[in-house]
Amino acid sequence: MSSPLEPELFRRRAGVLLHPTSLPGPHGVGGLGHEARRFVDWLAQAGLSIWQVLPLVPPGAGDSPYSSPSAFAGNPLLIDLPTLAQEGLLTPEEAADTVPSSVRVDFGAVRAFKLARLERATARLSKADLDQFRAESPWVEAYALFEAQSRARNGEPWWMWPADLRVCAPDALARLRETLRAEVDRVVGEQYLFDRQWRALRAYAGARGVMLMGDMPIYVDANSADVWSNQSRFVLDAEGGRPVVSGVPPDAFSDTGQLWGNPLYDWPRMAAEGYAWWVARVQRVLALTDFVRIDHFRAFAAYWEVPGDAPDARGGRWVEGPGVGLFDALRAALGALPIVAEDLGVIDDPVRRLLAETGLPGMKVLQFAFGEDARNPYLPHRHTPNSVVYTGTHDNETTLGWWQGAGDHVRDHVRRYYGISGNDVVWDLVRSAMASVSCFAIVPMQDLLELDNRARMNTPSVAEGNWGWRLRPGDLSDGVAARVRALSTLYGRA
Repeated sequence: MSSPLEPELFRRRAGVLLHPTSLPGPHGVGGLGHEARRFVDWLAQAGLSIWQVLPLVPPGAGDSPYSSPSAFAGNPLLIDLPTLAQEGLLTPEEAADTVPSSVRVDFGAVRAFKLARLERATARLSKADLDQFRAESPWVEAYALFEAQSRARNGEPWWMWPADLRVCAPDALARLRETLRAEVDRVVGEQYLFDRQWRALRAYAGARGVMLMGDMPIYVDANSADVWSNQSRFVLDAEGGRPVVSGVPPDAFSDTGQLWGNPLYDWPRMAAEGYAWWVARVQRVLALTDFVRIDHFRAFAAYWEVPGDAPDARGGRWVEGPGVGLFDALRAALGALPIVAEDLGVIDDPVRRLLAETGLPGMKVLQFAFGEDARNPYLPHRHTPNSVVYTGTHDNETTLGWWQGAGDHVRDHVRRYYGISGNDVVWDLVRSAMASVSCFAIVPMQDLLELDNRARMNTPSVAEGNWGWRLRPGDLSDGVAARVRALSTLYGRA
């Protein structure tokens, strides 16, 4: 059995869940400049010491940060233009341009606007800076080649590329690097600028006592630099096809299960390599954040394998995952693991054993607690110190939206459990999270602002219209900060 993590790593804290794209600002999407620092200052004012974000990777299908062409790269749309102007990489006029104001992110408009300006900024970077970044970032060259080729072929997936490029033949890669040199350098430059700005923001947060929590999907996209440049580490056929794919089985929410379609890991091959790819992946995210939440933790115990040609997930089967061996390898390479396990969904005894063996804290979501009996593990009296409590997550309704749509039996349970009227239920649940014995209490920013489902971040299984919610200027009020600080102080989290 693995040793549990040091208690000091997960001491009592509280924080807010807010993705940087949701910050206000003039360029149509949140960024890593003034507004991000203002948010850090507000967290410190509120007595909070964790800023949890969603994956920082370039968004993929449906503008989702959980679907990306790279598990290692940063999202260039977050790069702050005024900072580039201060550094002389943009003119003041270039940085002063704005995107038409919107209460939600228009990712198409933002992408065209930002990438055009980043093209100018990256062209003004020194070769020495890019060469040093390449040397320090062993993942970036493969990603830049993949992204440059993908842009040149209008997003065509890599398994449809010419055969020599499809299999990453060295001669073909050398020709590609020469043919698309300007675009490859541009992509490397975008990553250099993202890294530089993010690390500066992390230092700013750390100086104010605010730690950053990242997020990591367990799987990666089929059409990604990760799979293209590591084909032997995934279950693929000779043409790059997926004989089996990821998903989850039918449950109370779906009669056909969920067919995600990600390629599956060749876990025996990865184990034989000491899980080197996973070590590099976790090392990368921990170079950017202080903690990381890993999504769909249950698949490390056993995962749902679906035939690649199946129309839905019903024909899948459970296959044993890597188990504690992966986490032993991570701990041996990286030391203590500041990882939170997303242990939601259908959880069985093997998953519980793995969570106990790894010593990682799991998750407690208050919106899941009510409407059943006193044995529900999400009820506050069932929480444990080695857990992280949320009012809701990015996949949930806002707490106000949840309450507005809750059945009478759920509302009655909430009122009786807390001894409340329900007239201030959002803050009642915020108070409950703060009072919980869980080591961390995390509240989505939408709940602190008491917003309804118009502010929902994501609706699972809905492909479009997600991820676009933004704060309005002035939302970060002194009054809300004072109310949060009173609770974080009262319950020993400040």
